[in-house]
Amino acid sequence: MFLALRSQLARPHRALAEIAALAGLYVLYELCRGAGGADLSLARAHTADVVSFERGLHIFHERAVQDWAQGLPFLPVVLGLAYMSMHLGVTAAAVRWVYRRRPDAFPVVRTTLVVATAFSLAIYVLYPAAPPRLAGIGFSDTVSARTHLNLSSNLLGSFYDPLAAVPSLHFGYALLVGAAIASLARRRWARLVGALYPAFMLFDIVATGNHFLFDASAGGGVVAAAWCVALLLLKPSRVRVAGAGRSPQRTETTGPASFRGPLCVRTESGPSLRGGR
Repeated sequence: MFLALRSQLARPHRALAEIAALAGLYVLYELCRGAGGADLSLARAHTADVVSFERGLHIFHERAVQDWAQGLPFLPVVLGLAYMSMHLGVTAAAVRWVYRRRPDAFPVVRTTLVVATAFSLAIYVLYPAAPPRLAGIGFSDTVSARTHLNLSSNLLGSFYDPLAAVPSLHFGYALLVGAAIASLARRRWARLVGALYPAFMLFDIVATGNHFLFDASAGGGVVAAAWCVALLLLKPSRVRVAGAGRSPQRTETTGPASFRGPLCVRTESGPSLRGGR
C-alpha cells in the first residue's frame, strides 16, 4: 500500500486531477480550520506566550514595523491587497509554473504543500492563537481599515478561523514558492524574485498586524519538516536486478525523473529499465 501511494505521489498527473485534488484539499483545510471553535481568551493567552517568548529574545519589534508602514502613503493599502491576494494567487501560479515548466520537481513541491497544510491544521486545533490585530495589545487591523474588507466579519469568519495564527502559512507557502522559483527558474531576475518573495511576505504579514515573527518562523519550520517528509515519501526504491553472468545491479524503480535542484528527487535509471543505451 505504501509503495502504491509513493508511486502515485512520485509523478505528475493530469492537470485537472492535480487542480481538483489541491483545490479539494484546501477547501477541506479551510472547513476544518473554521470549525475549531477556539475560545478567544485561550487564543489570546497563547499569543501572550508568543509575545513573552519574543521579548525574552529581544525580537519583539512588530509594533514598530507596523507603525513605520502606516506612516507611508498608500503602503498600507498595497500591503492589505497583497495580503488578501498573494497567499493563494501567487502560490497557485507558482505551482502551475512548476507543473508546466519543471514537471520533474512538481511531485516534491506538491507533496510538500500537502504535508505542510496537514501539519498546520493539526497545530491550529491543538494550539489556537490570536493574530496581533486580535490580541488586544495595540496592533491595528490595517487590512480591514484600508481595504474595507473586514477580516473579522461573520461572513469571512465562516470560511476561516481568525484564531489560527501559528504557524503562518502565508509565510510558509511563500517560503516554498520562493525556494521553488529561486531553485528552478533559469532567468536570473526570476530567481531573484523568488529569493525576495518570502522576505516581502514576512514584511507584509507583520506590517498588517496578522502575524508575529514567531508565527512566521513556525510556518517556515512546518514547510521545512514537510519538505523532509516529502523527500522520504518520494525516495526512490532500489532493487537488485541480477542478470545471467553479471553482478547484481542497483536500479531505480519508482520516483520522479532526475532533475537538478534541492526540490527534486534524483533517480538513476539503469539500462534494463530504459530499454536502450
